Amino acid sequence: MTIRLVLLALIVVAAPRGAHAFCGFFVAGSDAKLTNNASQVVLMRKGNRTVMTMSNTYQGPPENFAMVVPVPVVLKKQDVKTLPADVFDHVDSLSAPRLVEYWEQDPCAPMLHTIGKGGMKAAKRHKGEEGKMSARGDLGVKVEARFVTGEYEVVILSATESHGLDIWLRREGYAIPQGAADALAPYVRDKSKFFVAKVDIKKIKRDAQGVVQLSPLRFAFDANELRLPVRLGLLNATGKQDLIVYVIHQGSRFEVANYANTFIPTNLEVADGVRNNFPAFFAELFDATVEKMGRKVVVTEYAWQTTSCDPCPTPPLTGNDLMTLGADVLGGYNDLYGPGWVLTRLHTRYSKETLSEDLVFREAMPAMGGRANWNGTNGDEGANVAQQIGATNNFQGRYIIRHYWNGNVACVQPHFDIWGGAPGNPDARPTPTAAKGLATAPRGKVALKDEVRSPVPLLGIPGKPPQRRRPTTP
Repeated sequence: MTIRLVLLALIVVAAPRGAHAFCGFFVAGSDAKLTNNASQVVLMRKGNRTVMTMSNTYQGPPENFAMVVPVPVVLKKQDVKTLPADVFDHVDSLSAPRLVEYWEQDPCAPMLHTIGKGGMKAAKRHKGEEGKMSARGDLGVKVEARFVTGEYEVVILSATESHGLDIWLRREGYAIPQGAADALAPYVRDKSKFFVAKVDIKKIKRDAQGVVQLSPLRFAFDANELRLPVRLGLLNATGKQDLIVYVIHQGSRFEVANYANTFIPTNLEVADGVRNNFPAFFAELFDATVEKMGRKVVVTEYAWQTTSCDPCPTPPLTGNDLMTLGADVLGGYNDLYGPGWVLTRLHTRYSKETLSEDLVFREAMPAMGGRANWNGTNGDEGANVAQQIGATNNFQGRYIIRHYWNGNVACVQPHFDIWGGAPGNPDARPTPTAAKGLATAPRGKVALKDEVRSPVPLLGIPGKPPQRRRPTTP
């Protein structure tokens, strides 16, 4: 029987409040409604060995509660550890869609650039660098292990009947979401185990809005297949959910095997005003792409080596980052060298009607797109989507504000389309803006045809020619 990898990688993005993605569900000791306000999971994968790190925020009653998550094997204390709460920010910032800004340089200035592939920069390419215990009654539930880590009291359960697991949790004092037994049934049939992490409310802190930030939990286990149980995430939700999957793999990007795949339109020139609502703009672009592709689709937003980026909203991942996220149990420092690690960011928006089965993932061909040429013009000409060619993964969602030259042209042979920093500082490379905070980005506020300057055939956007003045050369 195939062992399920039940948690791959997810983060809340641009979903309505109360409808956030979580591959598991919350239970509490009362009938109060529980909301998973944000979830992030990062996976590292080598062979059949998987290291998954999960972080959640929580809104609900000020009392002890628990997370219930299916896992493929019985986890021991040494397989589970807590990490610093900020471990996810780097991965999110590095792979998020980015907004860049260029100014066209004086077309009569001396040519100081050399030709090379990659981001625009003068003279060179930019690089970043317990024993068993019977449950009450004959419910088919057994406690396989108990231990404490951080603020979590962990119990690993096995079950032979989903309604028995439902009853066991209720007898333990937890209010189970309606429909939990039916949702758990496929995992019981596949002989999954159940990770129940009870949170000691006295050990956690809340922010000014009452949101609890739980310490990230890291698991290590073996699984034959990469599978994400998205249907369980609907138990604590009230509508559509946005899900981002991060996969860090040595050598390959990933895509889904049982639904359609597409790439986010990239290298689009956009209006200057997008700087004021970039997350809302990107949410609109994503929604339009999903709608055009038939809704049952997963969108690739990033696939790049972890050791570089161009342009970089934040520095690339370091060896310490990779060790924290799992390289220490996948081979230690020896796994930081050799074939490069590739970070893939996949994005989907789903409901009970659009996804009838869990997501299954597979390795995919390298992809390129969203890059710039040496002079700041768009690379990968002729496509707003990825080109699956070559042996290198260099794909990103990149959006550009361009300020075209409108000054005098006082030379016989002007050279247009040379892009750099603002007037007075042409070699400056402002840090790109990453589309963060997408969970709260407003939807329906941006008209793409008014904001996108590039033609996007997929979305029926004709594009707009640049409003530039070409004075007569004296």
